[in-house]
Order: sequence, then C-alpha cells, then structure tokens
Amino acid sequence: MGSKQPSPASGVYAALATPRRFGSIDGDAVALLDYLDVIVRAGVDGLVLFGSTGEFVHFDLAERMRLLAFAARRSRVPILVNVSHTTLAGAVELTGHAIECGANGVLLLPPYIYSYSDLQLTRFYEEFGKLIGGKIPIYLYNLPLLQNSISLDLAEHLLASGTFAGIKDSSGDWAMFEGLGALRSTRHFQLFAGAESIYLRARFAGADGIISGVAAALPELIVALDRAIRISDLAQAHRLDRRLQEFVAWLAGLPVPLGIKQAAAARGWKHGDFAVPLDDQTVREVTRFEAWLGDWMPAVLMECSESASSGSRF
Repeated sequence: MGSKQPSPASGVYAALATPRRFGSIDGDAVALLDYLDVIVRAGVDGLVLFGSTGEFVHFDLAERMRLLAFAARRSRVPILVNVSHTTLAGAVELTGHAIECGANGVLLLPPYIYSYSDLQLTRFYEEFGKLIGGKIPIYLYNLPLLQNSISLDLAEHLLASGTFAGIKDSSGDWAMFEGLGALRSTRHFQLFAGAESIYLRARFAGADGIISGVAAALPELIVALDRAIRISDLAQAHRLDRRLQEFVAWLAGLPVPLGIKQAAAARGWKHGDFAVPLDDQTVREVTRFEAWLGDWMPAVLMECSESASSGSRF
C-alpha cells in the first residue's frame, strides 16, 4: 500500500448490500462486482463494504476477506471496510487484510452482542489504536442499534488522541451530531452522517458527507441531493430530501436491510434471498412496498437525471 496515507474520506459513500448465494452462507462475488460497477457509475465518491446494510454479521472472517479482495481490485473509487467484530483479535485480523487489499480506511464499531462500559470500550479502542494506528485511517462507527454506542464523552476522548480519522454517526440523534460537530472546534476530524433522516440538516451543519445504505439502492438520489447541497441549490435540495424521506419512511416498516435489497432487486441488481425467512405479514408489506416503488422510483430517477442535466453539478 505504500507509506502515503489516503486522502480523508468525504462526500457520498454507498454502504453496499452484500449479494448472497441462495440457501448459502457464502456471498456471491460475481453479483457483488456487477452491482459495485453500477453503483460506482452513478457517481458516488466511495463505497463501504460490510456495514450494517452489508449484513456483516452473517459472514465469517474468511468470507468477508474473500469478498473484499475481489471488490478492492474492481473498484474505481475509494473503499472503506467495516472491520467490526465481537473480539479485538477479529477486528485486527480483518484490518490487516484490509491494509493488504489497499482499502482507503476502516470503520470500527464497539464490540457487539454483549454490553460494555465506556471504560471497557476505551480500552478496546486504545488497544486497537496501538496495534493499527498509522497503518490505515480508522473511523469510529456509532450504531446504537447493535447494543453498545459511542457516547459523546468517549468520542471526544478517542478523537482527541489523534489516532482516529473521524466518525460515522448512525444514531440519528441530532443532539449527538451537534455535539460531535462542536468537538471540531478543537480538533479536525472527518464527520459522516449515517442516518438519512437527518442528512440534509447535517450536511448544512458541516458534515463531510454521508455513508448511506439508501445509496446502495438509489445512489442517484443521494448523489443528486449532495450535489444540490454543495452548490447551495436549496430548493432542489429540499425537493430531493422530501423524496429521500418518503423512501426512508417505507424502510422503517421493514426489517433491516430488507427494503434496501428489495429496492435494488427491483432495479435488476441480483442479491439472492433474505437471511431470515419472512412471515406472512412482512411478505404483504414487501408486496405493498414493491407496488409503491413501481410508481415512485421511475419518477424519482427522472428527477435526479433532470437535476444533473440542469446544472446541479459542480
């Protein structure tokens, strides 16, 4: 990888779903590469592999490494990879492989499943930093949905150390985001929104970009919205954000990340089956969602195309 550190991540990073073979715990590498190409052509600034949208918890270390190796060779944009694991050793092993593959950075959640105190999480991140610091940019990853969250106090302590390049905050908590933004008055770090529900507000408040699961199915919408924000086309930004919130509202009624994968499948992007069998009520909701998408998505994609051609670019 060389001694030169990658440029700080910014802009729109699509948090990819991970295509999986039917009836298997293995990923579908061929489908992943085809899918990756389509997302990159939509104009995203980078990709994230094996985030929550990528269902990293369903794949063992060897499979996560195997798929990353293929994706890293194929991608024409920077790749960040989530190296989170229930153990420090697992996270370090995944990170070593990410470095070998030439990834541009890693994301690291607190260890999940079991509950840990801030003191334990501090030790976890400090030990990880001692082993990995300086070898690749490390981004903290806050996703309270997975048992342990990064408190504002913990984030302040870790980011002040200089070991971590930034943080992706997927809490959707505006007070948390504001608190993280305030920390940048004393130390610069990259601040990514991870919740589309607050992205417009977060970008205007200084977020460096978004790591978006929605961009795994509708990259054109997130890219068009981000471009409108960058050139201060406020009317267009608000129009596109309303479209985004319509989609997010539907996702809230479906298991994560089923809605993302169904929307991607509706575009002809192969993803395999869902990891958990669906009950009858969820099947009915998915059917309603697909019917809604049939009318909604063509209109939204047309709006995004018109936005690009009318000058909402930089």
